[in-house]
Amino acid sequence: MRGTVRRKMVEGATQVLRRRGLHATAFSEVLALTGTSRGSIYHHFPGGKAELIEAVLEDFTTLLDDQLQALHGQPAEAVVQGALALWRGMLLRDDCESGCPVVAVTVAADSSRLLQDCRQAFAQWTGTLAAALKAAGLPPAQAASFATLLMAAVQGAILLSRAAGDMAPFDTVAEQLQQQAAQFAA
Repeated sequence: MRGTVRRKMVEGATQVLRRRGLHATAFSEVLALTGTSRGSIYHHFPGGKAELIEAVLEDFTTLLDDQLQALHGQPAEAVVQGALALWRGMLLRDDCESGCPVVAVTVAADSSRLLQDCRQAFAQWTGTLAAALKAAGLPPAQAASFATLLMAAVQGAILLSRAAGDMAPFDTVAEQLQQQAAQFAA
């Protein structure tokens, strides 16, 4: 039971963080969304909001990295398409009203520990993408640089789509990335 309540709170906090950002994420909203009691906060997150946000970052980083690792062994074009599909699906699911929780924390981090957790998340995802692209036959330096470009472009495209309230900016960026990836096979 303990793990279930904690997991529910982390998932709820992820939703709130993705929609409202770090400073607007409040325990009261997480409690209302998840239907958990106020006592659950102190039981599962005695370190307060910072501990909850750290749990969100760890959980989301692992979840997304597992999905990116599943792309390993595919051609470079499929790796790029698969990564884009993951982020596109998140945007569509929330009608372009939410972004990446790691970005939300990065832009408003008020502690070096949270910022370090964000660095680690982006490095992990970029490394996983680079490894998949390298396994697909790209030279290591090209795989690393394209993985960085993909990560930066996707996060920027998410922000633009969220601001616009539609998928057009994301889809424009995705199309350009897919065209570049298609050249890897040529």
